[in-house]
Amino acid sequence: QVQLVESGGGSVQEGRSLRLSCRASGFIDTNYYMGWFRQAPGKEREGVACIAIDGTPNYKDSVQGRFFISRDNAEKTLNLQMNMLKPDDTAMYYCAARRRPPNSSAWFCSRASSDFPHWGQGTQVTVSS
Repeated sequence: QVQLVESGGGSVQEGRSLRLSCRASGFIDTNYYMGWFRQAPGKEREGVACIAIDGTPNYKDSVQGRFFISRDNAEKTLNLQMNMLKPDDTAMYYCAARRRPPNSSAWFCSRASSDFPHWGQGTQVTVSS
């Protein structure tokens, strides 16, 4: 069983920064790739960023250059540094994890929510203009 707990959400003004963290526990090791997803009211959940087991990141175009994903394998923690926040970034943010498929490369990660079996409860991010 894998447990994921997010923290760090809040309400900020446009242009400010927030740092989200996700602490993993249970049966999870370095052979998992992880991701951050978000869901705004009335919209589908979308993949914001993911990070492969070798640390290679992959970002949604609209956050490229503003958001930075990182992982600390020793602490089993996933982070998302969000800079220059915009009102469109307002959403519930979720952390997710998936064991790397046997035939996939170490640099690969997916931003498709359907690929992830393990999810946290989410943390709310609200950006006002």
